[in-house]
Amino acid sequence: MASPRALLRVDIYQKLREEILACELPPGADLREQSLAARFSVSKSPVRDALLRLERERLVTISPRQGYRVAPVSVADARDLFRLRSVLEAASVMEGARAAPDEDLQALDRFRSFREKSQRGGFLAYNREFHCALARLSGNERMTTAACELIDQMHRLIRVSVDNVERREPNRLVLEHVRIIEALQRRDGRRAAALLRRHIDAAERRVARALERAAVVA
Repeated sequence: MASPRALLRVDIYQKLREEILACELPPGADLREQSLAARFSVSKSPVRDALLRLERERLVTISPRQGYRVAPVSVADARDLFRLRSVLEAASVMEGARAAPDEDLQALDRFRSFREKSQRGGFLAYNREFHCALARLSGNERMTTAACELIDQMHRLIRVSVDNVERREPNRLVLEHVRIIEALQRRDGRRAAALLRRHIDAAERRVARALERAAVVA
């Protein structure tokens, strides 16, 4: 069983990570060890550990004179993340179409519609759940974890952008999801992967355009 000290470090890391991904701590924000230690009522040591872990995830930057900051949004990094995600998710649906149990493919029907009032977390939560469900079809735990972590990064980028996907008409994006679902349920892996890559490429273009107009980019 993990020690209370170890759990405390994880809790601080998770809380800061959630706030960065939700842009409650915006890109470029200063992260001062002393202030964070006072906030969490701890010494600087667990705060430093959390910040170093976030730095390894490229969510925090460290400079000798300026200390810790929330990493800025980079258009180039956004493109790299989207393209890596495209590779991972396409591989997942190819494998899922080949080998996923029938019940797992049928369970995707829950993503055929989006009801804003009943969906906790809005469209972003619905979208994350859908793409993580696609990743899980692979049956590969490491691939699923990597894909879902990338999706979290995408949520940060979308929130920063002035073209937040929740301000767009979601029905068109849901229809793209439905086409992917239908290809998977026919076990047409090539078609599902092609539709998914097109879907992610379009999202990359939307976010890149928005970030280029945003105030906080690297």
